[in-house]
Amino acid sequence: MTEPGLLPDGERLVVQLIPDAKERTLTISDNGIGMNAEALARELGTVAHSGTRAFLDKVAEAKKGDVSLIGQFGVGFYSAYLVADGVEVISRAAGEETAHRWTSDGAETFTIEPAERASQGTSVILHLKKDADYLEGFRLRTLVRRYSDFLDYPIELVTREENKEDDPGKSPEGDKVEVLNQGKALWQRRPAEVTEEQYTELYKHLTHDFEPPLAHRHFQVEGTQLFTGLIFVPKRPPFDLSTPDVEHGLRLYVKRVLIMEKCEELLPRWLRFARGVVDSEDLPLNVSRELLQDSSIVRVIRKQIVKQLLDSLDDLSKDAAKYADFWKAFGNVLKEGLHFEPEQKARLAPLLRYESSKGEGLVSLADYKARMVDGQQAIYYVIAESRALAERSPHTEALRKKGYEVLFMTDAVDSFAVESLDEFDGTKLVSATGSDLKLSDAEGADDKPAEATGALRDLSEHIRRKLQDHVSEVRVSSRLTDSPVCLVVPEGGLQPYIERVLRATRKDAPRTKRILEVNPDHPLVKNLERMYARDPESSKLGEWIELLFEQALLAEGSPVEDPTRFATRLTTLLQEASSAAVG
Repeated sequence: MTEPGLLPDGERLVVQLIPDAKERTLTISDNGIGMNAEALARELGTVAHSGTRAFLDKVAEAKKGDVSLIGQFGVGFYSAYLVADGVEVISRAAGEETAHRWTSDGAETFTIEPAERASQGTSVILHLKKDADYLEGFRLRTLVRRYSDFLDYPIELVTREENKEDDPGKSPEGDKVEVLNQGKALWQRRPAEVTEEQYTELYKHLTHDFEPPLAHRHFQVEGTQLFTGLIFVPKRPPFDLSTPDVEHGLRLYVKRVLIMEKCEELLPRWLRFARGVVDSEDLPLNVSRELLQDSSIVRVIRKQIVKQLLDSLDDLSKDAAKYADFWKAFGNVLKEGLHFEPEQKARLAPLLRYESSKGEGLVSLADYKARMVDGQQAIYYVIAESRALAERSPHTEALRKKGYEVLFMTDAVDSFAVESLDEFDGTKLVSATGSDLKLSDAEGADDKPAEATGALRDLSEHIRRKLQDHVSEVRVSSRLTDSPVCLVVPEGGLQPYIERVLRATRKDAPRTKRILEVNPDHPLVKNLERMYARDPESSKLGEWIELLFEQALLAEGSPVEDPTRFATRLTTLLQEASSAAVG
């Protein structure tokens, strides 16, 4: 770069891999700047002293977190002895006529002697161990395309003819030369220079996805640190997206060399659907996962990736059809961010979408708020296992009667995510199934649950005693208009289907006693009042009470504990009711 005249006219910088099955050697050769005898001793001599206390002390210091030490003491070169019994390095410094050979078996000594080399550059000759499988063309192609596909310089595989003398510095004419790497890192170019077709081609190359991505974000960050990124949002989720312990993450490159296929430290788990690359100029080439976890550089990169990805989703949300596809595939994953990183709720809230009681399609919180009716003071939602159960939930009867829209939250994560989302743009979010639901009319008066009086108070207390193993309280409801009873979640309690999920994995998970609300205007409740007034200890009254409780369970999608007894009780009571009706 500083002295272009050192490179002969018309010659390009290149790296060559030259396997020799007969001699069991693999030569990695370049035509770069090279080294003289002094440089060989200085740069590679550390390997011969790798067993000394000084070297081990320096490695120990590096492991404590000083990333700058890694890579300065021959650690990368020393790894050659994992696969080779001996290593030769033949090098000729650019601008000099003499070449030198450095030789060592990785023990206590090395030798340097004059050698022959036709041109400037360096050749590392590995005398491979018997179990080292680095001579097959397929193996070498795979390694180069995985780790070095995007290096700026071509990496060539040279297959030499048998019985021909080898020159480590230059491949003879007639040898087969195959370029193994693409040699072009799109993320290092300016976005204006890259076409959509090129972005799609790179995405498919990186992910092996047959479909183009929904969106991409290409960025470069300069300042105290320099890194570039190219992040993609796929169209469809992989089959293991929600499988625990499966690694997800971006490809981490350092100076175009692949360091890690799935670097989880760069991407929070609630954005694990993203694919792409990050290329850092500041991390060392042999950085470990342990150092990544403690690296301030990585924390800066991660913060920038989250910002860029959320910005990309903001842009994507302007196209309702495309964003609906994204939400269907990854919405439940994105909502995890509300639970795991609640500090991001201001960024995540505008990206949320839900089905609602206003019809088919997805609704944003901004859309909901824009069409709130006069006098409505909150955003209402109901948590259920499915849209069908949410639509028929008795908890929303009074809301629907007032003309209030209700959001349907039907993903398992919603119960935890919405806890962090207490308001949106100054408007509170309120659960229709919560025990503290208060409905306000247009004049601002609150419809609070009324106190039970007279016969209803006595009946409510009787119901509480009868169902004391299942409910903590019985009270008059202000949310019911058509149903006789419903069960509501006390403050701090779990949603019923979340509790069922926990109990399926932990049999000892505690049950939450919920609150039974009764509709004092319902004919069935009035009939029970009369039955209680006539005979408080009637066994039939007890049967009706248990039936109403089980009906409330079924209405919210919960199973009854004893289906057979429920069916028998229902048949008996229906038979008596039908007999009374006919005569």
